[in-house]
Amino acid sequence: MQTDRRIPARSELDGLGVYAPGKPIEEVQRELGLDRIIKLASNENPFKSSSVVYDAVAAEMERVALYPESTAPALAEKLGKHWGVEPERVFVGNGSDEIIGLLTRAYVRPLDEVVMADPTFSRYETNVCIEGGKPVKVPVQDGMHDLDAMLNAINERTRMVFVCNPNNPTGTIVGEQALADFIHRVPRHILLIVDEAYYEYVTTSDYLQTVPLLERFPNLIILRTFSKIYGLAALRIGYGLMHPDIIQELMKVKGPFNTNRIAQAAAFAALDDQAFVDRCRQANAEGLSYLARTLAELGLSCYPSQANFVLVQVPRAGTDIAEALLRRGVIVRPGEQLGAPRTIRVTVGSAEDNAAFVSVLRAVL
Repeated sequence: MQTDRRIPARSELDGLGVYAPGKPIEEVQRELGLDRIIKLASNENPFKSSSVVYDAVAAEMERVALYPESTAPALAEKLGKHWGVEPERVFVGNGSDEIIGLLTRAYVRPLDEVVMADPTFSRYETNVCIEGGKPVKVPVQDGMHDLDAMLNAINERTRMVFVCNPNNPTGTIVGEQALADFIHRVPRHILLIVDEAYYEYVTTSDYLQTVPLLERFPNLIILRTFSKIYGLAALRIGYGLMHPDIIQELMKVKGPFNTNRIAQAAAFAALDDQAFVDRCRQANAEGLSYLARTLAELGLSCYPSQANFVLVQVPRAGTDIAEALLRRGVIVRPGEQLGAPRTIRVTVGSAEDNAAFVSVLRAVL
């Protein structure tokens, strides 16, 4: 008699879902037979990447048969100079997503607790659960981190704290003084991870510059990425700034060649074109202003965003609105996937794409 030979996975995976990214343009074209698709679901840069990146990628193709340097030392050194820190404080990863996973792998033990906002970037919770830890989710207030409640959630089992600033999916920031006070109050034996994936989009002056605090707070970790404003999402490369002792622990659990040659070369070149970054920041700010104004005209509200997206309150399930938009060729993320029911998250696109989104949304509503 044949028995069930299914091999059970680790119990920590029970109940975990599969990450649901925004649908690729190609998939929607195949499914719906539409010629023009506007993708505003994955917070990608509508202006692509700097032209210097293409030359760097082409040149690096000559060495594509060779393994990359394991720690991306040239890029780490350049990032160190860019931010005024020692290269020994720079850890390059396969997107900042990978660094989140490596941190939980290296530091979270079964039953350890990790404090985070709710909603926030879902990969914090997922990676904590994979390691057998317990996510402690603190509801946001008006879309913003409730830092006092997060401090109150810290106990003897707390191993790390995540602050996403600007926060994904709300787009809101923690004010400069509030975050500075929070960093001072988090116990030094607890890792404090400030995820600044959308840092380059911030235009407000009420934003804490965290890099100068690295020397004083050895438990502070700052995450950044090249996926957003630099437009290198497909190449998967990001970095963390942290104490060298933490980097040594991450080196023990990372793969030997976690970032590829093409990505390293592209990121190295992208840093040279800060004029491109400035233009993208300005265009994004104009797009945010346009969306906030036109959404208000439709009777819809959104949180004040310092990122390259807005979280929009909608009158019925976000999944329904997102599906109706999809049928008309506009891809957005339903808030139900992000822990924010009755919302949709909309990436700021080009001026043309933003106007088309508003037009289609008006028809859907």
